[in-house]
Amino acid sequence: MNESNLPGFLAGLGIVGLIIALLTSLFWLWMLIDCVANNRLDGTQKIIWLLVIFFLHIVGAIVYFFAGRGGNKTLAG
Repeated sequence: MNESNLPGFLAGLGIVGLIIALLTSLFWLWMLIDCVANNRLDGTQKIIWLLVIFFLHIVGAIVYFFAGRGGNKTLAG
């Protein structure tokens, strides 16, 4: 890579980083709203999941997406 292309390359990395940050923040917000609106969770579960999502940001949102969205699912139903 020649030095004259370096500023454009770094600007491209900044745009990609901005897009990734925007998408992860939107996913985080979506999981917060989903948790509040999830009728399968009781009050205590909602509070715990909200705290997990809020304080662990994207990691908490991903954990909730895979583990918490189902609420109180049982094997029979």
